[in-house]
Amino acid sequence: MSRRQPPVLRLAVVGHTNAGKTSLIRTLLHRRDFGDIGNRSGTTRQVASAALSVDGQTLITLYDSPGLEDAPGLIDWLDDQPGERHDGPDRIHRLLTDTTTRARFDHEARVLDLMLNVDVALYVIDAREPVLEKYQDELAVLALCARPIVAVLNFVATTESRATEWRDALARAGLHTVLAFDAVVRDPATERRLFEKLSSQLDDFAPTLEAWLKHRRSEEAERLAAACHSIAELLIDVAGAQRKVVLDSEEERHTAVEELRKSVRRREQICVETLLDLYRFGSDDYADDALPLDDGRWGEDLFDPDTLRYHGIRTTGHAGAGAGAGAMVDVATGGMSLGAGTLIGAALGAGVGVARGFGGRLIDRVRGQARLMVDEATLRLLAWRQLELLAGLRQRGHASQRPLRASGRKYWTAERLPRPLSRARHHPEWSSLNPADGTVQSGTEAVARLAAELQKTLKSDSAADEEPEAEK
Repeated sequence: MSRRQPPVLRLAVVGHTNAGKTSLIRTLLHRRDFGDIGNRSGTTRQVASAALSVDGQTLITLYDSPGLEDAPGLIDWLDDQPGERHDGPDRIHRLLTDTTTRARFDHEARVLDLMLNVDVALYVIDAREPVLEKYQDELAVLALCARPIVAVLNFVATTESRATEWRDALARAGLHTVLAFDAVVRDPATERRLFEKLSSQLDDFAPTLEAWLKHRRSEEAERLAAACHSIAELLIDVAGAQRKVVLDSEEERHTAVEELRKSVRRREQICVETLLDLYRFGSDDYADDALPLDDGRWGEDLFDPDTLRYHGIRTTGHAGAGAGAGAMVDVATGGMSLGAGTLIGAALGAGVGVARGFGGRLIDRVRGQARLMVDEATLRLLAWRQLELLAGLRQRGHASQRPLRASGRKYWTAERLPRPLSRARHHPEWSSLNPADGTVQSGTEAVARLAAELQKTLKSDSAADEEPEAEK
């Protein structure tokens, strides 16, 4: 016997104009291209829908709606009508069939028509707004449709938030199912609480909501694993990258350094684009953003000693751009960018060391040749950039219009590099960045181990940041 498909939940997102309804749906969908967002009144003019699906099967249909604009006038009209005032749905039906009144309250009529045909509604509130009578009138009108309503307090993370006042006002209106949900912040825990609240009110749709929550948990875990794997592949590639040069040929050294630097930039960009794609963002979405960059480039000199000290990253102690054994060759990017719309992928520029081998012998000096490699300090900073990007993308809502900024966390700045990364120094055959003069051998085990280390780092940070939300 085939397993029964859970019923499709029809969910309306309603509220006053510019409360963040479309933004909320974008964040729930993980889609930046849904609807229009703007500061002008009445950005959404028509009812629009989108589906939350699993394996091609729709579980939840979300409906975006026009903003309510004249609930006080509508309340006055309803109060003037004859008949039983407590028979809410019938009164709303009469309003919707009155052509003149429907034209007068066009936005409200569209919303009320939607409310009569859904299973539940999210009433989105801009928590920065004072509690005014017009909002109470909106709730009174919506309540006449006899559908469950969950209040969603948006923009609670701002200093202007009046969340406490709103909770008190909603309680006085008899609405106790309230959730703080900042639509521009992507927070899997808050999203989970939202659907759990819906499930507590909708017994018939409990299987639907549980199926969706299970899918979201699995999707989030798979996305994080794929992102960490991509970063691990980048770091293993860069750690194992080498170029052999003739020690007494300044021209050859310069050419090798430039080629290695370019290959590292290209490889980082592949990783950046992979992360953006995994979290359903793209370079076009960030054309005017800074991510943690200023005007499309890093605002600080990657190889300035003060910059490395700021991040807690210690250099090897070698200085200058000398050509001798044990000296560092400075290949700072000079502020180059990887192109318009590229954010975190601004040119990494690799520090390349001509050093005496690994450990006690950092140079392979054979027939007057040396190996150029990306130095440890730059490798640490490269890891920091990717982890910063990933941490930011995991928290960025798809309605956010603000640039991401660096969190200031100190990833891998003092402790020893993870063993898989140290081993990659000894295995240039693992790196796809080396010239194709031989077969690139698999470093699959090292990548997997490093990816696990990355996940552990990010999960540790998430646990430290997560604070339980007090719900009333």
